Amino acid sequence: MFKVRHVLLIAKITIILVTIAFTSSITITTEATVHGESLSNKEHHWSFNPSKNNEPASTEPLYEQLLAKYGGYYIGDTSEKELYLTFDNGYENGYTASILDTLKEKGVPATFFVTGHYLKNEQELINRMVEEGHIIGNHSYHHPSLPAVSDERLTKELESLRELYEELTGRTDMRYLRPPRGTFSERSLAMSSQLGYINVFWSFAYKDWEKDNQKGAQYAYDNIMKRVHPGAIMLLHSVSSDNAEALPKVIDDLKEQGYTFKSLDDLTINKGIFGKQ
Repeated sequence: MFKVRHVLLIAKITIILVTIAFTSSITITTEATVHGESLSNKEHHWSFNPSKNNEPASTEPLYEQLLAKYGGYYIGDTSEKELYLTFDNGYENGYTASILDTLKEKGVPATFFVTGHYLKNEQELINRMVEEGHIIGNHSYHHPSLPAVSDERLTKELESLRELYEELTGRTDMRYLRPPRGTFSERSLAMSSQLGYINVFWSFAYKDWEKDNQKGAQYAYDNIMKRVHPGAIMLLHSVSSDNAEALPKVIDDLKEQGYTFKSLDDLTINKGIFGKQ
């Protein structure tokens, strides 16, 4: 009996020690030094607070402060009926060409935030976006949570995508970043800003990214129209068939309501950050 208890005790101690070692190995650093300044690396998940009656959305006070400090955006001028249309393109699901057709027909600019997979595999669509006057933004090469990766990996995720974009298009104007997964920290904002990026979050979105759970164009239309607001930076996913089908009517009806569609360059030029190239 004593031997059995002794063996069980040793087994328990071994499990505890292994658990402690494993936990220590996966702990994410909560503070980091960037250019001599100690910055929090606490991971935040972007969120916004929608308002009723098409009034502007808001976000957490801390997020407002961090974006102001590092030159990021989630909303434009809420005193103007201006909209900024953005799409996240992690992979192609067959609807981006239709979206581009609509944007061209309606004379609407957009920003497409792409990954390395998209850049490598959809060069024809990328070239069309550029030729038709749209902006290509950085969504990282492999789509990791930026607070969870090292300084070296963060830099490589962003710069390898920018280098591939420049190689494919001959352009050097990739300057907007949409943090993958919507996660960020003060460290990731600071590092990406030092690399020359403007972080762009959003003040409008809805659950449109589940390609096998689409609910029809009317569903997309209703969700967009009930929450759109002056100054909205709109996040849509191009994998959505609902979005592609609803977009023509959305644009027409919003224009009828007095809205105009602007590019992110219009927003930053107004702030004196960038001049047109």
